[in-house]
Amino acid sequence: MANDFNQQIIDEFRANEGRVGGMFEGSPLLLLTTTGARSGRQTTTPVMYLPDGDRYVIIASNAGADQHPAWYHNLRAHPVATVEVGTDTFQAKAVPVEGEERDQLYARMVAVAPGFAEYERKTSRRIPVLALNPESA
Repeated sequence: MANDFNQQIIDEFRANEGRVGGMFEGSPLLLLTTTGARSGRQTTTPVMYLPDGDRYVIIASNAGADQHPAWYHNLRAHPVATVEVGTDTFQAKAVPVEGEERDQLYARMVAVAPGFAEYERKTSRRIPVLALNPESA
């Protein structure tokens, strides 16, 4: 179940064609609906993304916490998720991005959202970067 903060963002996103205000105003935000790794339940989470060609890059920063966010574990167990961007909804497969490409994409996200640099400083874990590749119809 999403917490109240996330639920407010989800409701605002869906009511305003993918746009939200407040601290995320102007940020590229998508809604990620994953299948629970253990529970099998569908959970929707607002996540910042980086457009990269046909794919959407997301970062499992968990705001710099020492553990990965729940949605990351869900995607590792069930890599196909439902993604909402603007007014579009589609299925996408999450693929981990590693090595130099991971570092370049993380640096691009930091350029867009400097808070991601702080998240990296706050934790000793290597923050995962994933690409959401839309599945063709």
